[in-house]
Amino acid sequence: MIGPRPTRALAIAAALAASGCDPVFDIEGAFFPSWMISLLVGVLCTVVLRLLFLRSGVEPFLGPLPLIYTCLALLVTMATWVLLFHV
Repeated sequence: MIGPRPTRALAIAAALAASGCDPVFDIEGAFFPSWMISLLVGVLCTVVLRLLFLRSGVEPFLGPLPLIYTCLALLVTMATWVLLFHV
């Protein structure tokens, strides 16, 4: 059985390790985590790319559209995170 000391030490170590993972930004007096900003950019860029795909006639040649657009949104979201917030 594990005593209270190792469990407490593990909880403190986890809290300290997680505290620097998510930068928070002040926008109009509200604090937003950077992943929310990255997600918003990813979704908006995916909508714009979908409109470009429709206009150029590429969309019918893509695979399963829900999978394609979900992966595209994740790709743009993670690229935004790496480019803007990776320390």
